[in-house]
Amino acid sequence: MGFNVSRRHFLGAGTGLAAAAVLTACGSGTPGEPAPEETTGTGGETSGGESAAAAVTIQFWHRTFTPVENEWYANIVKQFNESQSEVKVVGTEVPADAWDQKMKSAQAAGKAPDVYTHPGAIQDGVNAGQLRELNDIVPQEALDEIIDAALPVSAVGDKYYAYPLLLEPQTVLFWNKTMLEAAGLDPEVGPETWDELLEMCAAIKPTLGEGQYCIQPAADAPTFAWSTVGQQYNFAGHTALTDDWTAPNVENPEYAALIEGYKALWDNDYMPKQALAAYVAGNDYGEEKVAFKVSGSWMMSEIGSDFPDLLGRTGVGRFPTAAGSDRTTTTLGNFKWVVDAKTANAEAAGKFLAWSIAGDPANLVPFFVNTQFTKVSVRQSVQDAVADDAAAADAPWSDIVTNEIAPDAISEPMYPWDVSLAVGTAMEAGMKGAQPIDVALKTAADTIAQVIERDGLAEKAPN
Repeated sequence: MGFNVSRRHFLGAGTGLAAAAVLTACGSGTPGEPAPEETTGTGGETSGGESAAAAVTIQFWHRTFTPVENEWYANIVKQFNESQSEVKVVGTEVPADAWDQKMKSAQAAGKAPDVYTHPGAIQDGVNAGQLRELNDIVPQEALDEIIDAALPVSAVGDKYYAYPLLLEPQTVLFWNKTMLEAAGLDPEVGPETWDELLEMCAAIKPTLGEGQYCIQPAADAPTFAWSTVGQQYNFAGHTALTDDWTAPNVENPEYAALIEGYKALWDNDYMPKQALAAYVAGNDYGEEKVAFKVSGSWMMSEIGSDFPDLLGRTGVGRFPTAAGSDRTTTTLGNFKWVVDAKTANAEAAGKFLAWSIAGDPANLVPFFVNTQFTKVSVRQSVQDAVADDAAAADAPWSDIVTNEIAPDAISEPMYPWDVSLAVGTAMEAGMKGAQPIDVALKTAADTIAQVIERDGLAEKAPN
């Protein structure tokens, strides 16, 4: 189950109601609010048993993820608190749809949590002075364990600002073997190219009932923006900017061909006109409304927990490629832990981070096993421990995700979100026919040129 990838030049998400936050007697249940005074026992000890004077309390926020992930977060906080008496961690789960607002409000008020989860690139956070360097609060041997594939989202130069919990391919093709078989197709083999995908959809469409479709891919501008970066690279051999970040690089036949593929899905009613579920969710697939579903590798975890009868009937493979291309079709998403630059308890925050996700691999094995082997650790020692778990033999998709899809994936782009969104907007407009594809790409290029000038991107291009 190894995952060894060379460092590349190129560099989401949870739904549902928040579960109860993991709180100790000293903690606040409201994100952004300070913890109340600790309650002490008759011997001058806190409710956790440690000396009230000695314990340093730090706040840790994470988004609402899947139930098994939320349970792991609760347990890792509990286990850390029970393992020592110097630091008390108060864990708070924040609904994903409220995260941005709560975090911005807390940062503006100077009440950001000491440690929190962070997706995507770190460059903007580093430039804004929001993230604290980890080199002096996390052991160097722990930082050295981070594999090359995760370095672009962990460090700027030789300074580390984040410690990743996981990497996960953002674009994976899932298919219902029963629905493919009903269409006379080989249920064990997914499409390798876009042409094959369209041919298979043509065969599947006549077999579908009302409300069923061949495929549910990304369908809106923001989702296209982040989920298709690997596809852009697959078609064009580059992403949305020139290598020196001086100009947009989207007005070309390759980008047009990518949009034409989605337009074919749209025009032939192979995909629904109204998305049946969010890209990050799997309920449309679980309810067998689609034969193919495009999502991140994390979706298999949802299928395992909510639709277990489909596990054995689900095919997993690489998203189709452009004709004649053998380049990757996916980017590596990630979730990292970071320390707030303004924390007054940096050393305590570093101890928690180092113990929980940079320490004993046994702390992390339950996370990767209980999420159905759909994510990749950034530490080889953890990968090996996960592969040795008895349940790994019952998760054949793990080898596909880890060794066939993830190894050549590119990292998420380091350029600003507005660049990606311009491409996503062009893809939606071209797919739906709101604009001719060439016009949509011209609009994207003009928008990207404005971002380049506004943000001085030519001076920020990676080496």
